[in-house]
Amino acid sequence: MELALQYEVQESIGRHAEEAYPDECCGFLFGEDGDIRRISHVRRATNTRTENRGRRFRIDPDEYRRAEKFAVDNDLDLLGIYHSHPDHPAEPSEHDRSVALPFFSYIIVSVQGGTTSEIRSWRLNGEETFDEETITFLSKQVYATKPISK
Repeated sequence: MELALQYEVQESIGRHAEEAYPDECCGFLFGEDGDIRRISHVRRATNTRTENRGRRFRIDPDEYRRAEKFAVDNDLDLLGIYHSHPDHPAEPSEHDRSVALPFFSYIIVSVQGGTTSEIRSWRLNGEETFDEETITFLSKQVYATKPISK
């Protein structure tokens, strides 16, 4: 299982996690599914938890439906969820496992002292445990505006 993250996606997720610190942030992952899942778009979600926001997140069902519509409208697949772990490792908790869906990729961002320190991805397997997905971090794309002369 492999996941490819566009540079802008990686930057957006890290920035969101740092802005939400010390609370958990959360959001949606969109792209193309295949031998390698290519995550090309993210959308922030609102953590609607009222208590224990530093250890848990909740996404409103209406916001989830809007994410599904965004995927359909933009010819993308909704491939998963990202969230942060403030001052904890980028590893799924028992709570994460208990609410996970088998198809989704779950990117977890460790934020230590307000700074992103690690990004890892996980997918629930048939035995109800997580397998880590290999992440390929794609470089920032540079576009030339005119031909390069020799």
